[in-house]
Amino acid sequence: MSFREGHYFSPEQARLMQDQPEQVVNFSAISEQEMSAVWQETFKSGMHGICFSLYEDGQKPGDIITEQQVDRRIQIIKPHVKWVRSFSCIEGNEHIARIAHQNGLKTLVGAWLGSDLELNEQEINGLIALAKEGCVSVAAVGNEVMYRGDLTEDQLLAYIHRVKEALPNIPVGYVDAYYEFSHRPRITEACDVILTNCYPYWEGCPIEYALPHMQSMFASAKGAGNGKPVIITETGWPSQGGALKGAVASYENALRYFIETQQWSQQNNIDIFYFSSFDESWKVGAEGEVGAYWGIWDKDENLKFEI
Repeated sequence: MSFREGHYFSPEQARLMQDQPEQVVNFSAISEQEMSAVWQETFKSGMHGICFSLYEDGQKPGDIITEQQVDRRIQIIKPHVKWVRSFSCIEGNEHIARIAHQNGLKTLVGAWLGSDLELNEQEINGLIALAKEGCVSVAAVGNEVMYRGDLTEDQLLAYIHRVKEALPNIPVGYVDAYYEFSHRPRITEACDVILTNCYPYWEGCPIEYALPHMQSMFASAKGAGNGKPVIITETGWPSQGGALKGAVASYENALRYFIETQQWSQQNNIDIFYFSSFDESWKVGAEGEVGAYWGIWDKDENLKFEI
């Protein structure tokens, strides 16, 4: 993910677009230790899903990752989630879907598409093969391809239709920022399910208004979907790394955002894949210092928010 300019709703607009849930915690009236205790209770209640962080310290996309590494991390997250999301089907990423499935977890499996058409072929073939093995619950054809401008709409649509034809009994969608689904109706129409990324942090939203802003993002994608199911495929808040406009990356804000989003998800039966499972150092290259601190567990696989 990277900073998106010009899509910030004011708090007033956000409140108009989506009713706020009952506030369970008065964050202005509790200490950090009390907030951490609430976080623990929320965490223990379990999550719908989580985005799988593949890379250890010193690794990066393009490195080949072993089954053993994936299995170790699956065992860490397994007690806390029902679903796991992967982003690619090559270079060891294919182990995520297989091992998650073997451990009784459902999977949202992504084929990473970019401007390299040969790699795209490997990804699409890998996704179809994993699905035919029975390892794919929902198939995601591409992640933020339109946002990055890596492919044309026609190219992306061809990949989506190809996967749908190969996998008629599996829901197929495309992942992008919430506003892309209203901007690109042909892509939205091609999807069985709307897979939307919602990041108040990347739009500079202060933590006090982050939940209603995220709700407005969800409402936008839901409206564009015109009755199709909507899954929030990524949302989260970094625990350190600086500020972006009014959005401050901090331990306390990461606690609060997790609590609010998980409680809203549970109260309203909204499917959310929290971003992310583990801190990943390589992400500083794409996102700056803040990129390394989105995990619930740190880069050494220790839970970050214990009292």
